[in-house]
Formats: sequence, C-alpha cells, structure tokens
Amino acid sequence: MTFSLPTSIKPAAVVAALAYTALTFSAALAPAPAQAATGAAFYHAELAVPAAEARTIASGLLWNCADTACTANKGTSRPVIVCKRLAKEVGPISAFVANGKPIDGDDLARCNDQ
Repeated sequence: MTFSLPTSIKPAAVVAALAYTALTFSAALAPAPAQAATGAAFYHAELAVPAAEARTIASGLLWNCADTACTANKGTSRPVIVCKRLAKEVGPISAFVANGKPIDGDDLARCNDQ
C-alpha cells in the first residue's frame, strides 16, 4: 500500500514540510537563550588558588577563569557534580554558586573531596 496525496494538496504539503524543516534548523542553530545573549553565567566558582589556565573544560562545560574566579553556562548535571568535576581540573574551590544560589557547606566539602 502506498500513501498518496491528491495532486491539489501536494504543493501545500511540500511547502509545509520545508517550512517545518527551516524552523527546526533555525531553532537548533540559534544561540542559547537570553543567558548567553546577556553574557550572564549560570555557574560561578571561587577558587582557593588562581587558575593556571584562562579556559578549561570540566563536566562538559567551557569554564572561563580569571585569577580565582571561574564562570560557565548551564550544564545538565547537578551543581555539586559540576563543582566536583571542576575541582578535579583546577584545584580546591572555596565557593560555588549555581543559578544565583550558593551550594551549602556539606556539598562544598563533597565538591572538594578528591
């Protein structure tokens, strides 16, 4: 059995398919939401010692570091896991904030537990 549209509907179906494809590709290629547009980072980490490198990748995120401060956009892991993976790359972290909320002392201790 083959699926066939009436001749009068075929051009409309093709146009609809092309429009849908264009919208999906433009949504996929569009820059990340307002957070990236404004330059506001989701994660902020204060390091115990200055970072050795200005950029590092940890937890699948690009971290930009200057002196003892590092920032990154939102990831998919829980904040304590993101913190722990960053600590493995840059060393001890003295404060970690995700979406404006600092992690508590117990989570910060887990973060620095190598």
